[in-house]
Amino acid sequence: RAAPQHKLGRLTARERLEKLFDPGTFEETGVLLNALTPDSDGKITHVNEVSGFGQIHGQLTIAHADDVTSRTPGTRAGTQQPRGTNPKLYPELCNPVVTLYDGGDDTNWMNVVPRWGTGNPLRAVNGLRKVPHVNAIMGNCVGVLAMEAITGDFVVQVKGAKLGTYDPCLLAAPLTGDANPDEMGGWKLHAEETGQVDAFADNDEQCLQIVREFLSYMPRNNREEPKVVPCNDPADRQVEKIMTIIPDKPIRVYDQNQVIKQIVDDGKYLPLRPFFGKALITCLARMNGRVVGIIANQTLYNAGAAGFDECDKAADFIILCDTYNIPLIFLADTPGNLVGKPAEQRRIPTKIMTWMEAMAMSTVPKISIIIRKAYGMAISNMCGTNCGPDIFAAMTTAEISFMSPEAAANVTYLRRIESAPDPAEERARLIAQMQRESSPFPAAQAGLLDDVIDPRDVRKYIIAKLDYLRKCKGDFISETKLQNWPTGF
Repeated sequence: RAAPQHKLGRLTARERLEKLFDPGTFEETGVLLNALTPDSDGKITHVNEVSGFGQIHGQLTIAHADDVTSRTPGTRAGTQQPRGTNPKLYPELCNPVVTLYDGGDDTNWMNVVPRWGTGNPLRAVNGLRKVPHVNAIMGNCVGVLAMEAITGDFVVQVKGAKLGTYDPCLLAAPLTGDANPDEMGGWKLHAEETGQVDAFADNDEQCLQIVREFLSYMPRNNREEPKVVPCNDPADRQVEKIMTIIPDKPIRVYDQNQVIKQIVDDGKYLPLRPFFGKALITCLARMNGRVVGIIANQTLYNAGAAGFDECDKAADFIILCDTYNIPLIFLADTPGNLVGKPAEQRRIPTKIMTWMEAMAMSTVPKISIIIRKAYGMAISNMCGTNCGPDIFAAMTTAEISFMSPEAAANVTYLRRIESAPDPAEERARLIAQMQRESSPFPAAQAGLLDDVIDPRDVRKYIIAKLDYLRKCKGDFISETKLQNWPTGF
C-alpha cells in the first residue's frame, strides 16, 4: 500500500514524521489503536492517522500525519476516523502542534464528529491561539479537513495537493461545471488569489523542511519568547550596499527583498505569502540572533501602494507576531493606498482599518523606518506617528508629504503656476521647494520623528533600539489582545 504513494513521489505518514523530527527523536503514540471497521480486504488495520511527539530543533513538538495506506469500506483512502491522540500530551497546550494532511472526502458523520471533538485541540475548537499550529497540505484536503487546515498559524501546501471545501470529482457536473480541479484547490489559487496558504513546496521533503524552518522562529507557546540563536553577523555591521539598492529618483522602483537581505542576520529570512498581496512583504528573520517580524512595502508592485489583499496579509501577520511575542519592524516606502473602483468594491476602507486596528491592539515592540516615500495616510498603516510605534525614524533618503511633490505643487499652487510669466519655470521652482520641505529633517524638528539615520546604519540602529526597548520592558511578552481574533477576521 506504500507503493502507490511512492509512485506519486510522496512519502508515507511515518516516513514524513521521521523527516519532520530531529533524527531518532520521534515517538509514536496510540500504536494499538484499530480502525472502527475492517479494511477493504476484511482485515483490521491501524487507525488511519499516525500521531506522536519528538524534537524539532531540540524543542518538543506534537504531530499528526494522515495515513492514506489505511482504508475502510465505503470511504476513500485517508478518510478520517477518530484521532489516535493521547490528550495527556498537552494538558495546558505548552508545545507546538503539526498536522500533515493527506486525506479524502468526509463521507460519513462518524469520520467528521470525532475529528472535531477529540485529539488535536485546534483553534476551531477552543478559539484561542496558545501554541504554534502548523498545517501541511500534502495530499487531498477537502471538506472539514480544509476548514480545519486553514486555521493554522502557518500553512504549507505541496504543489499537486488540493485544498478546498469540496472535491469537484465527487459532485455532479451541473454543480461543478467544467472547472479544472486544480483551479478549485491547487496551489496557484491559494498562492495568488485566496492567501489561505503561507508557503509552497515542490515535494514532501521540501515541505517538511519549510515546516521546520518556520518552527525555528517560534516559541514553544505564547507565554515564551522565541529562542535566541547566536550568530557571527556583527550587530553594528554597516549596510554599504543599501546605497546602491535604493534609487536616487523617488519614481524608480527597487526590490525591497534586497534591503531586507542586507539588514537581517546572514541575509536569511522566511517570507510568508510571497505571491499574495505582492505590494507588501511579510517575513520572519533574526537580528542579532533574536526573531523579528518584518512588514515592508514592495515598490515593484503598484509602487508599494497597499490594496485589499495587502491589508489582509498585514493584519494576519501582525496577529501572528503579537501572539508569539515577536517584535515588529516596518520598512516604509509607500505612495499611498490603492484606489479605484475594484478597491472600493472590495471594501478598502474597512480593510485599511482592520489592519490599523490589529496594529493598535498589538503590544509587542514596534519600530518603523521610512526608507523613501511616505505619502498620505498610508504611512499610518506602516505604523506612523499616530499608530503607536515605540520608535519612529526615517532614513536621510526619506520623503514625507501628503502626496508627491510633483502632485502637491499642482494641488497647492495651481493658481500661482498658471498666473506666473513662465508657468513651467515656476512649477519647477515650487516642486524643488516642496521637495526640500518633504525631507525628514522638518518632521524631526517638529517632533514627529525620533531620528533621521544614515541608511548604512539601519541594521545597527534597529538592533540598538530593540536592546533599548528590552531594557525598558524586561521582556517582549505580549498582552495577547489579538489571541482570539477569528481566522480571516
